[in-house]
Amino acid sequence: MLLDLAHGFVQVFQPFDLLMLVVGLLVGMAVSIMPGLGLVMGVVLALPFTYQMPIEPSIILLTAIYFAGTYAGCFTAILYRIPGEPMDVPMLWDGYTMGRRGSPAKALGWALVAALIGGLVSSAVMVVLADPMSEIALKFDSPDYFAAVFFGLTTVVALAGKSMVNSLISLCIGLLVATVGIDSIYGTQRFTFGVPILRDGVQLVEVLVGMYGLGEVLTRIGQGLRVSHAETGGKKVTTHIPSLRELLAIKTTLFRSTVLGTLLGIVPGAGATITAFISYGVEKQYGRRRHLLGTGLPEGIVAPQIGATASVAGHMIPLLTLGLPGSGATAVILAAFLLHGVQPGPMLFEEPSSLLMVNTILASMFASVVGMCLLGFLWIRVIVKVLTIPQGVLSAIVVMFCLVGAYANRNNMSDVWMIVIFGVLGYLFEKFKFPVSPMVLGAILGPVGESSFMRSMIASGNDWTVFFKGPICGTLMAGSLLALSYPLIRQFLSARRRLQPVASSGGSP
Repeated sequence: MLLDLAHGFVQVFQPFDLLMLVVGLLVGMAVSIMPGLGLVMGVVLALPFTYQMPIEPSIILLTAIYFAGTYAGCFTAILYRIPGEPMDVPMLWDGYTMGRRGSPAKALGWALVAALIGGLVSSAVMVVLADPMSEIALKFDSPDYFAAVFFGLTTVVALAGKSMVNSLISLCIGLLVATVGIDSIYGTQRFTFGVPILRDGVQLVEVLVGMYGLGEVLTRIGQGLRVSHAETGGKKVTTHIPSLRELLAIKTTLFRSTVLGTLLGIVPGAGATITAFISYGVEKQYGRRRHLLGTGLPEGIVAPQIGATASVAGHMIPLLTLGLPGSGATAVILAAFLLHGVQPGPMLFEEPSSLLMVNTILASMFASVVGMCLLGFLWIRVIVKVLTIPQGVLSAIVVMFCLVGAYANRNNMSDVWMIVIFGVLGYLFEKFKFPVSPMVLGAILGPVGESSFMRSMIASGNDWTVFFKGPICGTLMAGSLLALSYPLIRQFLSARRRLQPVASSGGSP
């Protein structure tokens, strides 16, 4: 295993692969500290540039953006109280408070060490679990694959937003988009409406770039473009690394948050934002100094940062071993695999021709973690200068990349119009509080789930109980039902608690 990983490191440090790694880190940091952009948009905007690249540098570029995006937001959260991403909100409570009390360099140091530890440990866990997970995945048959897809989609629905109904509607729209084109089982056309370009189905690039890229720009325009006033003011912005003694003082927090981040990352739908909030919440409940959280404690910085960064490696486990993306960013990375004619799954770990690619991706995760921390430590003053770019200019650049990237895919204006359609749809989703993740993952996983479902039905003589008979698919289907039931049970218990004071007071007058 270590020898194979060493071969991956040799490939990562090839000139072009190394260049893509550095570019990815810089892009990830730049987009993540800009309110309104974010790491998913950064990954989406980079996707069209990977068309003509080999598969290895393409995935290295996107993975580096993903890793850097979970870390760079701490700069603006700590220094300016501006969360670049929702995952950076917990960083405000203790990170900005510590900075306001005169120790911003110390707060940045805690965030850097947390990102480094969370990224390296979770990447090591990823390397250890990759082979066992691929061995288990090799035993999957059609019902097991459908159950795995169903579990991923139901988990995303349960975790994607406050309204489960809106999440289900979003998922169904994504599944409907996935049915456009020619049926892979019977070869019939569906929902093509006589348009030749729709016979090949809706391209994943159109869905991703439209919903996440153009849709986000339209949303910001609708809210009114704001001018960023964050300035360094000539003050010296530095990072002060905590000592080993200080780290040992919070070793329990380091361990707990790393385990939480890695495990939650494996769960589809539990993205970096949810992981960061849960890690902070667990620290708030079980931490040694939980009653002091919010007053500028290191634990309040370390817990969410480790959780967010560790979740990235967790997301890569089901992506590489099962072909199941667990977040918006890994959905884009899956699209990059598919655009290059590579289907992630257990066979990647069996075929010698693809084994070097897998080890290169695994090695690039370690290199991304170390690289983003070095860049954050050395170039922090340059990075925070990105905040001075006007929002209008940034929006124009994003729109240009979206449209040019769409046209470059097949040199067809129909793709540009499809991007615009999905951009408007993304704007409407945001306006009416529908989560985007279920729709995107439904469009990506829909064909896999449908083909697995149809093959299972044909093989079993239309016996729907086949999805509950096997040990793997039965367990996954039970987990799916639990994921769907949990929000309903939680809502019921919450409503019951609200009604108890009314009942005890004899009702309303």
